[in-house]
Amino acid sequence: MPHAVTHVLIVIILLELFRHYFVKNKKTFPLHYVLIGGIAGLIPDLDVAISYFFNLNYIQIHRIFLHNLFVPLIFVLLAFLSYGFKSKKLAHRHLKLRNIFLVIAFGCFVHLALDIVVAGTIMPFFPFSNLSVGLDLVKYTPITWQDSLIPSIDALILVLWLISLELRHKISSFI
Repeated sequence: MPHAVTHVLIVIILLELFRHYFVKNKKTFPLHYVLIGGIAGLIPDLDVAISYFFNLNYIQIHRIFLHNLFVPLIFVLLAFLSYGFKSKKLAHRHLKLRNIFLVIAFGCFVHLALDIVVAGTIMPFFPFSNLSVGLDLVKYTPITWQDSLIPSIDALILVLWLISLELRHKISSFI
């Protein structure tokens, strides 16, 4: 399973690429959406925090209740239901509630996709089906690499993202 850094950064990177290449007026897609989407990339793993808080064995509940397609679909439904909703506080930051729900759905969906591809399986239609899907690419690497592969990927993604921030935004000038 990818770690939290990967779940957050992949969503942030994808939303930043979308914003950079497809959004003409940056005010219609402010960086707040990128941040919200990145944080939302952690929502399917809230079961770990819940199990810790209620002193449950997280291994028994992890990747069951929040690792299904219904989680992002709920946020898509909320986006459609909130169409036309106006808020002065959100409008002040050029945000729309429906777009917030859509980037949350995107963050959740990317989380599921990463878990399916990188390590393990999920039950995408739980509770209606116990069908498990997953490529689990980590298991195809040499056994000696398997324990360190995901933390190494996390570190590589973080370093590459920081380098790209420096190259694009000159973040060192803010230090």
